[in-house]
Amino acid sequence: MKNFNYTITDEIGIHARPAGLLAKEAKKYSSKITIHAGEKSAEATKLMALMQLGVKCGQTIEVTVEGEDEATAVEEMKAFFEQNL
Repeated sequence: MKNFNYTITDEIGIHARPAGLLAKEAKKYSSKITIHAGEKSAEATKLMALMQLGVKCGQTIEVTVEGEDEATAVEEMKAFFEQNL
């Protein structure tokens, strides 16, 4: 299992558009990708679950990746977050 922390810089946080992009990106990997925000967590492939996390600008989340392509997935997900959130 690999993980990284990321502080959200999008001024609206994880709302519909970036949540949709995130879910689409996460579906590219066979590894399970989970977003942890405080006491809540959601699978990155589940759009509604991501939106229900209520992640706001400035909030730090933890992203965990577990599976056979986790090394590639964690690096590409880091890049995705930096470009989109």
